Amino acid sequence: MIEGMIAAYPDLLRLEGATGRAITAQDGPRDGKVGIVIGGGSGHEPAFAGYVGRGLADAAAVGNVFASPSPSQIEDAANVANGGQGVLFLFGNYTGDVMNFDMAAERCTQAGIPARCFAVTDDVASAPVERAHERRGIAGDFFVFKIAGAAADEGMNLDQVEAMARRANDATRSFGVALSACSMPQTAVPNFDVAPGMMEVGMGLHGEPGVESIPLEAADAVIDRLLAPIVKELSLKQGSKVAVLLNGLGATSQLELFILYRRVAKELARIGVSIDHRWVGEYATSLEMAGASLTIMRLDDDLTRLLVRPCRTPALTVGTTQATQGAERHRTSQKPVARDVTAVDRSSLATDGPITPEVFTTMLRSIVARLDDRRDWLSKLDGVIGDGDHGITMAIGWRAVEAVLDAQTPCDTITSLCHKSADAFLDAVGASSGPLYATALTRAGDAVSDRLNLNAEALVAWIEGMTNGITERGGAEPGQKTMVDAWIPAAEAAQSALMANGDAIACLSAARDAAKAGMEATADMRSSKGRSAKLGDRSIGHVDPGAASAWVMLNAMADALETS
Repeated sequence: MIEGMIAAYPDLLRLEGATGRAITAQDGPRDGKVGIVIGGGSGHEPAFAGYVGRGLADAAAVGNVFASPSPSQIEDAANVANGGQGVLFLFGNYTGDVMNFDMAAERCTQAGIPARCFAVTDDVASAPVERAHERRGIAGDFFVFKIAGAAADEGMNLDQVEAMARRANDATRSFGVALSACSMPQTAVPNFDVAPGMMEVGMGLHGEPGVESIPLEAADAVIDRLLAPIVKELSLKQGSKVAVLLNGLGATSQLELFILYRRVAKELARIGVSIDHRWVGEYATSLEMAGASLTIMRLDDDLTRLLVRPCRTPALTVGTTQATQGAERHRTSQKPVARDVTAVDRSSLATDGPITPEVFTTMLRSIVARLDDRRDWLSKLDGVIGDGDHGITMAIGWRAVEAVLDAQTPCDTITSLCHKSADAFLDAVGASSGPLYATALTRAGDAVSDRLNLNAEALVAWIEGMTNGITERGGAEPGQKTMVDAWIPAAEAAQSALMANGDAIACLSAARDAAKAGMEATADMRSSKGRSAKLGDRSIGHVDPGAASAWVMLNAMADALETS
């Protein structure tokens, strides 16, 4: 896709950076201007890379399908977008995007590039107004990106550009419906079922089911349903001025979109609202999903000025952009410096315990094989309450770990393998699992840094390190229907087995069994964290896929240890 996009728009786009995922504007980044970096998963085309170009975004970090780009991919985009005035990261408010962009901002700041993050929260269906900060970013990205890009192009500083992005976000609301589900390319299985004569209201942009399923309505009734909360929240009334985006989700014809827009125009005119600018078409899609979303931005003088400021990108051209004057600096993103894994004097490390680096390697390889085997099952679980890619994501991440294991040296310790695996997992995956398991593997490795072999006590410390890393990075608590509901019971059970004088096998077996019980318990929970939290009571009755993969991993490790 990236190769084809660059080939289709060679006058607008180029590819930068060692990761091969930073699509950059040919004439966007320049000295003295705040850099604008947008990004997210693939499958939403023309978002996100379609909005890269002069006057809008300087670069986009491109993740796997429906998965956030990794921090390294985002850093590549930031390095080339940096013009000496800092960089603003813009993305939709999804757990994976938030964690990966936050990690990239931390790295950029450490490298001397001031970086800020701003998450778009325009989806009225995903949380009530009193919890608007929890809302998802969907097609409202279009307006927030445009305003921020224009503000940077106008010469505003980083504080001012971020303030304008916030102002645009506060003035923007979206709501959508789906008539059919989409399917991940790797599975070709619909993420959810839409019964004949029904439609999903308030679905997510990543193929998540809606917040409710209702009988199919005619076009006018659909628009009336979408308009009502938007008009109320934006306090639109006689004399208000707005910009409108009527967005197709991937498989909705122009004919249908124009029928829907006809009603939008009539209803806003009826209440005296003036549509100053409008766009009808596909601007933020969800693979082949059939459906549409309505986005409205309430305009003021500043937002209007920035909205009409010229830009030129593959997906959006406004006015005529000024031709590039002279040779502007061509920035080439550099591969981030790899983690410094300092050589350790193995003779100084504790050697008691049955889990040698070789046995540990076998245990990790067992995870790789087991996740490959259970990939479709995990993705199916995720398709019911999420976006259907958890099994795929975990398999990709652990195959990257397998490459680390294949390249290990005789000097590697369990700690160094964990640290290298953390970097490999994070670079390969992005999404929410990337930062979570990268931090988990790092903390687990740190917890056993004084050991060559692991005894029962050290193995429990390793499991606790994994758990602490996940809770530290993700902030989830027990009972919120996440992987924490398997990892915390696993760590507690392992500690109890240790206190009962259990050996390494007994401790790991206890962790495995507790993780399974924790996984099964998530079926009765109402999700309150992550993407499935938007489903409310519809999440009850379904096992959390993150908890399920935690059990798969611990089960694989236990089986490998028992047979070693």
